[in-house]
Parts: sequence; structure tokens; C-alpha cells
Amino acid sequence: MTLYHGTNVDIETIDLKQGLRNKDFGKGFYVTPDKTTAVRMAQKKSRLFGGAPTLITYELDETFRQSGLSIKVFPEKACVEWFLFVDANRNNKDAAPVHDYDIVIGPIANDGVVLQLTNYHEGIYTPEQAALLLQDKYLDQQYYFGTERSLRFLHKTNVETV
Repeated sequence: MTLYHGTNVDIETIDLKQGLRNKDFGKGFYVTPDKTTAVRMAQKKSRLFGGAPTLITYELDETFRQSGLSIKVFPEKACVEWFLFVDANRNNKDAAPVHDYDIVIGPIANDGVVLQLTNYHEGIYTPEQAALLLQDKYLDQQYYFGTERSLRFLHKTNVETV
């Protein structure tokens, strides 16, 4: 399977320590099967931090599913479990991760999701109501790699400026 990472510099070796803690699925390395989403992210990062918008292409070795890794796969549409999982990771105040999955696959929390997270925290909606409001929204998909052993299945195949 082909996956993409949009950034502002080429990444020779993935360093999980460089990841940010309060992302959708926690501190790790993120890729998407949607090239357009990755290009958009590369352009955004380049605008914000300088450098050239860079698209890195990876091949995911499908044997990862039989590897004994701890893998969590969420439905493609928003659900309560995913909503609460994203909320826990984005609001994690500790250095320790909130989960022990090697790989997590699921929707990307876009601006609409952030709005519903805010509404949830302000007591406007329950998690069930917020997830229901997101059901009709298309959410791009992402793959999170959180451990060195999970990265063994991800192989860089191309780098290009976009």
C-alpha cells in the first residue's frame, strides 16, 4: 500500500522523538493514503515553517497485519470511540502516551472535529452527539506509527518537491 507524508524537509530517517505529543493518535509518525491530503500538509508546513513543500512516498509492507504488532483500526467515519480517543491524545498532559498501540489507523481530526471537541468540552454536546454530527463529514484517513518496530514495515520510495 502506498502512503504519503507531507512536510517541509526530506526525512532521511524517521525519528519518533521528533513527533508532537498532542496529535490525534499521540506522539508518532503520520502518513496518509490520500496524496492530495499529504500535498496540502506539505504546503501548509512550508508556509508556516519555511523550507520547500515536500512529499515523501512510502510503501507499507502488508505483512504488518500478521506481525504481532498492536494495531487499532477505527471505522472510516467518526464514531464515539474514535472521538474520545482523539480527545484523550490531544489533551494528554503527561509525557506518557495514552495508549500502547504500535499502529493506529483512522480519520484525521479536521477543523470540524476540533469544533466538536470544543463543544464537547464546553458541555454543549455529549461525545455521542458530537460523533453523530460528524457522521456525514468526509474525514481523510491517517496511519500512525508509534514504535520503532512498527516503522520496519514502512519503506521510503520517493521524495519530491510539490
